[in-house]
Amino acid sequence: MQQTFNRSKSVFRYAFLIVFSLMMVFPLIWMILSSLKTTEEIFAVPITLFPETLQWGNFSGALEMAPFWLYMFNSAFTSICIVILQVVLSSMIAYALTQLKFKGKSLLFNSILITYMLPAAATYVPSYILLSKMGLLDSLTGIVVSNVASVFTIFLLRQAFMQVPKEMIEAARSEGANDFAVLTKVMIPMCKSTIFIAGLIGFVSMYNNYLWPSLIVKSEDKYLITVGLNRFFTNVGSFADTWPFIMAANVLTVVPLLLLFVLLNKWFIKGISDSGLKG
Repeated sequence: MQQTFNRSKSVFRYAFLIVFSLMMVFPLIWMILSSLKTTEEIFAVPITLFPETLQWGNFSGALEMAPFWLYMFNSAFTSICIVILQVVLSSMIAYALTQLKFKGKSLLFNSILITYMLPAAATYVPSYILLSKMGLLDSLTGIVVSNVASVFTIFLLRQAFMQVPKEMIEAARSEGANDFAVLTKVMIPMCKSTIFIAGLIGFVSMYNNYLWPSLIVKSEDKYLITVGLNRFFTNVGSFADTWPFIMAANVLTVVPLLLLFVLLNKWFIKGISDSGLKG
C-alpha cells in the first residue's frame, strides 16, 4: 500500500512539473512559431499553432527594417565589459570584507546591503547628472561605467569567500603569499563556480536592461537590443501588417540568451548548487 502511495505521489509530482513547465515555455514556443507564420495565420480564428509554410523570410525582412545585428553587438559588448568589471571589483571588495580587519567593516557591508533596497529609479537622476558632467551621455562607455558596481555580486562572492577553508588561506600565507596572491590563487579558484554564475546572471541582466539605457542613449548606432526592439515595435506602423517581423525580431533578440543557457547549462546548475548559493 505504501509503495503504491509513493508511486502515485511521484506520478502526480512529475505530472504537475510537466504541466507547469509547459505553461512557462509556451510563450516562447508561440513567439518562435509566430515568427514563421504569415499575418493571416497569426490572427486566424480558430488559432493555429503551426504554420502551413515556414516563412523564413520574416527574419531577413526584420533585419532589413532595423540593424538588429548592431543592436545585439552593442548589448553583448557592453554586457561583457560590465560583467568583467563587476567580477573584478566585487572580488576585491568581497576579499576585503572577509579577510581584512579594519574599523567599520560591518558598517560598510550593511551600507552596501542598504543600497540594494533602493529602487533603481531613485538612482537615475544623480547618475544622469554624474554622466553628464563626465561627458559620457549617449555613449556605450556611459552604460558600462554606470553599471560597474553590483551589490548582488558583492554579496554573492562574500558568502562564497566566507566558506573557503581557513587552513588553505593560512597555508598560503605561511608560504609568503600576499593578499593579491591569496585572492587570485586561493579564493578565486575555490569559488570559480560561484563567480561564473554571478557573471552569467550579470550578463543576462545587462543584456535585458532597458530603462536606464533608453534614458542616456539617443543615437541609433548606440542602441542596445532592448531599446532598438522597442523603437522598432513603436515605429513600424500598423501592427497587423508587421506582426510576423516583430515576432522574428523578438526571436533574434532571445536566441543569444538561449544559446548561452544551452552551452553553459552544466555550469549554471553547478553554480546554483555551489556553496555560494546555499541557504
